[in-house]
Amino acid sequence: MTGEPEGTAPARPDEPEAEPAFRRILIKLSGEALMGCEPYGIDPARVDAITREIDELARRGVEVALVVGAGNIYRGLAAAAAGMDRATADYSGMLATLLNCLTVQDALERRGAQTRVLSAITVSEVAEPYIRRRAIRHLEKGRVVIFACGTGNPFFTTDTAAALRALEIGAQAILMGKNGVDGVYDGDPREDPGASFLPALTHREAIERGLRVMDTTALSLCMDNELPIHVFGLDDERNIGRLVAGERVGTIISTPGRDA
Repeated sequence: MTGEPEGTAPARPDEPEAEPAFRRILIKLSGEALMGCEPYGIDPARVDAITREIDELARRGVEVALVVGAGNIYRGLAAAAAGMDRATADYSGMLATLLNCLTVQDALERRGAQTRVLSAITVSEVAEPYIRRRAIRHLEKGRVVIFACGTGNPFFTTDTAAALRALEIGAQAILMGKNGVDGVYDGDPREDPGASFLPALTHREAIERGLRVMDTTALSLCMDNELPIHVFGLDDERNIGRLVAGERVGTIISTPGRDA
């Protein structure tokens, strides 16, 4: 008698992996997203999980850029509210983003990924200066590009930096990873248990309703250039891969007239 051993399913050829829904993306990670369950700083397990997903995307041919915030280390607005000069506080916050960027870079490279950190503030010992065409060339060569130090200007947030860089490099979408929430709500679900989840809305609605998704400058940039934003939770790091595979995850913010 021939054939498969009893109780063994017949072997099947591997199914081809689906084409990614995006060719080039920008992932915006808040500083808090790197904290995981820690009260501040960086959770190595969370960073490892996030970078595993990013590395897998890069290996599949998706061109990935990152902007990382610094809320886990320093907040310029909070320092300014405590009496510090706002511009000085913002520059301090920009430098704090560099610490997070180097952490993410190290985690990616330990997985074998090729990366480049491009900084809007000159720190030539640890990062290249930001040059748009250089960033695009790195992406075309399959390198994960990490943008550090925001826009390089005070009074602008890393949300605005994410929108600006995404438009400059021709990203098809911004993927915004959040810590502790799985998308956009009409209130703060951590303070208001009755807050309702919003699966989809327009950039204009987000601005007019004052939803704390991104700052108004960033939302306006995305609205004017019809750049979709996917807001999702990082409690399940697989959400990054699911989004790029074309699954509906979290909240999509888009402008009518463009396929998102």
